[in-house]
Order: sequence, then structure tokens, then C-alpha cells
Amino acid sequence: MTQNAEHVLDHFELFRGPEYQQMLANKKKMFENPRDPAEVERIREWAKTPEYREKNFAREALTVNPAKACQPLGAVFAAVGFEKTLPFVHGSQGCVAYYRSHLSRHFKEPSSCVSSSMTEDAAVFGGLNNMIDGLANTHAMYKPKMIAVSTTCMAEVIGDDLNAFIKTAKEKGSVPAEFDVPFAHTPAFVGSHVTGYDNALKGIIEHFWDGKAGTAPKLERQPNDKINFIGGFDGYTVGNTREIKRIFDLMGIEHTVLADNSDVFDTPTDGEFRMYDGGTTLEDAANAIHAKATISMQHYSTEKTLPFIAGHGQEVVSFNHPIGVSATDDFIMTLSRLSGKEIPEALALERGRLVDAMADSGAHIHGKKFAIYGDPDLCLGLAAFLLELGAEPTHVLATNGNKAWAEKVQAVFDSSPFGKNCHVYPGKDLWHMR
Repeated sequence: MTQNAEHVLDHFELFRGPEYQQMLANKKKMFENPRDPAEVERIREWAKTPEYREKNFAREALTVNPAKACQPLGAVFAAVGFEKTLPFVHGSQGCVAYYRSHLSRHFKEPSSCVSSSMTEDAAVFGGLNNMIDGLANTHAMYKPKMIAVSTTCMAEVIGDDLNAFIKTAKEKGSVPAEFDVPFAHTPAFVGSHVTGYDNALKGIIEHFWDGKAGTAPKLERQPNDKINFIGGFDGYTVGNTREIKRIFDLMGIEHTVLADNSDVFDTPTDGEFRMYDGGTTLEDAANAIHAKATISMQHYSTEKTLPFIAGHGQEVVSFNHPIGVSATDDFIMTLSRLSGKEIPEALALERGRLVDAMADSGAHIHGKKFAIYGDPDLCLGLAAFLLELGAEPTHVLATNGNKAWAEKVQAVFDSSPFGKNCHVYPGKDLWHMR
């Protein structure tokens, strides 16, 4: 092979070498049921025609490359945002390996999570013993302050009862009776990662506010002037959460960030491994019930959590991942209204610099066409920002978006002359976007 220690080739160049080209050609000829190159080219060209486009959008029983992940991934993302909390996924090891790999590859940080290691016997007889042993091992080996339990497809298909299993595990001595083990059912075959985030966050808040699954008295709300903030499932959580904290501090607002995972996904390289780092303290999570209001940066990540919080007497406000001038204005003015604090001059100056940057870049972005895909809130925020810049978000797609989301996006299009020829695609996948 052409690779050697003195001259390491990138994979783009390496696989173009004659040895690899010959190997790949032989593999295709002998094992891949090859077709005539002319027929392959004919199909490729046909796939670009309006006829194929109509067939592609008409399909219902097949999804190709969906732009979403499954619920337990979101549950793990939410759980690590709490102080010394270890996510525990009741399911198979392979599923948990995926969640850890996905988060580690994105944030370039270790991602800690354990599973109950369910196999074929647990799929038939239930995973109670796996829960008992798994919680005991997790508590003994990793010394967390809280274990947040979620589920995979296997546990949900057979109907494992998390509440009953956790209580039984405590009775068996797996963890102390007073140890915090919040839980959420997160079936991977419905919803998406944002649904799982919502379910897990609601489960953790409900655990602290509503009597820890019947093992403690429910908390009585004693209103104060604090504001709770929820970032949602945010791939940019490290920078965004720290910026939000800076804004709160500039405005002098007392606040609690619920599910604050900005530190655990940005640990320093100083020779010390931090399985747990930062996060919302468990005391703050409980005391968040007393806050004046709760703000969610992403509506679709908190569709169950916010009504639960509102039911405890708080005002709740949600946004669609505010990006750009108008959306950020709305966010800042909402903070001012809820807190009674004035907007500081420093933020007004930063706003002016943003407007200046947008004006300076207009020649490069104005009139350009963009295709956007991602989570519902992020797509809404980006589409609105592009329209502010005079760009055209021609195609906006969210596999986990619904009809109500599509109507919101269309309203954003209709609010700008640049949205005239733009289209929204709820529930579609990346093969539709091709």
C-alpha cells in the first residue's frame, strides 16, 4: 500500500491510489451485483427529472436519510446538564454506544453514559434484573450524585415500568432509598431527539418538584424574582449557553440555567479527566420551582416541559432559536419585561455592530439562495435571519417538523419579499432535499 509513516496521505488521496482503485473495482465486480455503466448513468440522469421528483415526494412507507435522531440521544443530552449526573439508558449496549459516539464526535469530548445491557432474555422476560444490577454497578463504580434513567426501543416494546423497576431496585439495595433516580420513557420509534430531550427534562424537573416519585413531600412554590432558562437540544450549547449567561449578568438578572451542559462538553485539557463537570446543581433544579418565569430558547424542545412548569404557577415563554436582529430584540425585550431590568447600553452597542456587519456583508449574501435542514427551531431561526440579510432560504426541511411548524415557517416567508419563492418541507428527509 502507498501509506507510510514518512508521508501520511489523507483518505481522499489514499483511496485514489492504484492499489485501492483495483481493490474497489474487484469488490464491485465480484460482490456488488454490478450493472452496466451505461444503465447506471441513465438512471442517474432520470433521477434528476421532474418525473422522479414527483415519485420521490409521493413515497410514504420509506424514509431515506432522515435529518433526526432518536429520543434517548436527547435524554442523554439533557441529563448531563445536571451536577454529577450519569445518564442510564435502559436498553442494549449498542444503542448507548451510538449516543456516546454521536455526542463525542460532535463536541470532541468524552461522553459518559451507561446502559442496563439488555439482551435476548431481557427482551422476553423483562429487564428488571438488568435494572437492579445496572443501578448498583453505576452507583458503586462511578459515584454520581444522580442517575437519570431513559429507555430504548427494546424496553418500550416489552413495556418495562421504570417507576416500579427503580423502586424495586432501591428495595433491593442497588442505590440508597433517598438517592435521586429521575426517569422518562423515551421510545426511540416515535418522535426524535428533541422529543427525548423534552421528556427527560420534564422527568427530572417533575422528580424534584412533585415529591420524587412519591418518596418525598411535594414542593410548595414561594415565588421569587429569578428567571429559569432552558436552552433545548442545541448543538452549539457551549457557546450559546455561555453567551446567554453573559447577557443575564449584564442585565443583572438572577437566573438558573436548567440542564446546563456547557461545561461537560468543553472540559479543559490539563491532564485531569472530568467525567462530570459543571451542570445545574440539584439544589438549583429543585429551587427552580420558585422562579418568576421560565424561558425556553427552543419551543419544540420543551412542548411538554413548559406546560408542566406553567402548571406550577410560572409564566412561560418560548422562542424558536432566536438568531439575527429581530429575534434577538424580541428575546432581550422579553427578558427586560419579565425581570423589570433595563437593557444595558453594552447590548445596544453590540446590536449596532451586528447591524453594521449585516450591511457590510449585504453585497455577498443579498439575493443568494440557501437550503436549510435541521431541527424545527433552528430552521425557523436561520430562515428568519437569512431573510433579514436579503437572502432567500429557498428550501427549509425538518424531518421532525410537523404541519404547525410548516405554517410558522410559511408565515416567516410571507413576512418578507425575499420569501416569495421559498418552500417548506415538514416530515421530509434528506433524499427529498437532493
